[in-house]
Amino acid sequence: QVQLVESGGGLVQAGGSLRLSCAASGSHFSPSAMAWYRQAPGKERELVAASISGGNSNYADAVKGRFTISRDNAKNTVYLQMNSLKPGDTAVYYCNAWVPSVVGPREYWGQGTQVTVYS
Repeated sequence: QVQLVESGGGLVQAGGSLRLSCAASGSHFSPSAMAWYRQAPGKERELVAASISGGNSNYADAVKGRFTISRDNAKNTVYLQMNSLKPGDTAVYYCNAWVPSVVGPREYWGQGTQVTVYS
């Protein structure tokens, strides 16, 4: 079984930075992709950034140039460096992973970490 645990959220002033971490535990964890999503109050969950095995990364237009996703495969950890934060970035941020299995790819979610940006 795979567990994803996020950390690093908090309260930050607009223009500041935060670094989110997502540590994965579980045997033979070798995800094909890991990503960060966010969900603001009253809104649907949306993709923020994704890291695909092989080195490709994708970003939502709203965060391009400000957020960076990175992975440390040796530590089974994915990070989201968030710079130049805006009040509109306020949301619960969720870690996501797709892991191949004999029955097909399986999706996992973390419990979420709150990010609040104030002006």
